[in-house]
Amino acid sequence: MKFVVLSALAATLSLSAGLSQAADGKEIYNQSCAMCHAAGLANAPKLGDKAAWEPRLKAGKDAMVQSALKGKGAMPAKGGNPKLTDEQIGVAVDFMLASLK
Repeated sequence: MKFVVLSALAATLSLSAGLSQAADGKEIYNQSCAMCHAAGLANAPKLGDKAAWEPRLKAGKDAMVQSALKGKGAMPAKGGNPKLTDEQIGVAVDFMLASLK
C-alpha cells in the first residue's frame, strides 16, 4: 500500500514539474524572446511557424540552444537577458519547439 501511495505521489510531482517547466518556458519566452520571435524581427523565426523553423530543426535542439546561449545574427546572447541560466534557455527553446507540433 505504501508503495502505491509513494508511486502516485512521485507521478504527481513529476507531472507538476513538467507543467511548471512549460509555464516557465512560456514566461521566459514572453520576457526575453517574444519581442523578436512574435513579430519575426531581424528574420527571427516566428513562434509556431514550422516552415521558418525547419532549417533550425535540421540542426537539432542542441544547436538551437547553443545559438540562443551565444547569440546568432541579430539575436544577442541569451536573448539579451544575461541573468538567464543555460537551463532556462533550454526550457525557452523547448517551449518554442512545442509550438511547432
